[in-house]
Amino acid sequence: MRWWWSRAIGAAKKKVEEDDVPQNCQSVALIIGVTGIVGNSLAEILPGTDTPGGPWKVYGVARRPRPSWNVDYPIEYIQCDISSPEETQSKLTLLADVTHVFYVTWAIRPTELKMCEINGKIFQNVLDASIPNFPNLSHICLQTGLKHYHGSFEMFEKIAHDTPYHESLSRLPAPNFYYTLEDILFEEVKKKEGLTWSIHRPGLIFGFSPYSIMNIIGTLCIYATICKHEGLPLRFPGSKSAWDGYSYCSDADLTAEHQIWASVDPNAKNEAFNISNGDVFKWKHLWKVLAEEFQVEAEEFDESKRWTLAEMMKDKGRIWKEIVKENGLVESKLEEIGGWWFVDLVLIGECPLDTMNKSKEHGFLGFRNSKNAFISWINKIKTCKIVP
Repeated sequence: MRWWWSRAIGAAKKKVEEDDVPQNCQSVALIIGVTGIVGNSLAEILPGTDTPGGPWKVYGVARRPRPSWNVDYPIEYIQCDISSPEETQSKLTLLADVTHVFYVTWAIRPTELKMCEINGKIFQNVLDASIPNFPNLSHICLQTGLKHYHGSFEMFEKIAHDTPYHESLSRLPAPNFYYTLEDILFEEVKKKEGLTWSIHRPGLIFGFSPYSIMNIIGTLCIYATICKHEGLPLRFPGSKSAWDGYSYCSDADLTAEHQIWASVDPNAKNEAFNISNGDVFKWKHLWKVLAEEFQVEAEEFDESKRWTLAEMMKDKGRIWKEIVKENGLVESKLEEIGGWWFVDLVLIGECPLDTMNKSKEHGFLGFRNSKNAFISWINKIKTCKIVP
């Protein structure tokens, strides 16, 4: 059985035990953004005894102290603010054994031009510390996304390409920090002979990270928890086209596997790839699943009662504090873990679809059942005591 099939939700999975972690490593990963939604998956999957390219030693970099829900992964955690070139140099240049960099982080700013500026700066800081100081560095994975095809949040779908999105589509005529990162990557890899790259473009990511501002499942779980606490029905905050139309997503574990595949398979070098689960779903079906998982009533959709999560949740901080205390949950602030604006944006209309043909043609056959993944990540969020 191929590795990505054996890891798929619903198939048998081998848990990583501490005693299983090999001491002599073939590959050494540096995950930039290890507490993010895909970084968290990389931290869990890379140390596995069956992971391609392994055995892997793993460094994980994040700005904040290591959270409780990340401590079980057998990685070396490094707290570092990569927006500071001095701190990035002082901490990352010590990791001279790194062979692969997985860049899965980003910083948000009010405008796309400011996004280009800050994200270009932090990526440049990482590459300035890595490329000259990692003699065995062989590959850099850069994660971007479907904004490459439909534009920034400011230009959302105003200048978008026609769907399904495929990797040969040209750049759009507007600022986009994904383009900034790509340009930096293309320039910097020239400085080291034999250094290869891959670019990964997931869509809406289903995964786990309370630190991710684009964690739709975590946000919906918090909303459902508050509804249950207040005895309210679960109302859908989106449009009829989002409710009835086809949507798709990118499982965080699958996205991590895609990056690992590209980092070790010669057929995937120096290419950009879409990454999605390979199926479609409708929110009206997943909404019933969400209601069942939290034992709340799912209200019938009524487009005449349009509302936003951002508006509904703006005064719920006190309620959330009560829920956390009553259920012994991990301490959290509602404004930090609830990505209301993002869910409102996602559910505003029908989801633009992509194609996985290029990945399959290059040898990646991984997939996920999106409904099963949705339930699995809800269970993960509950297990880690983010929600009851």
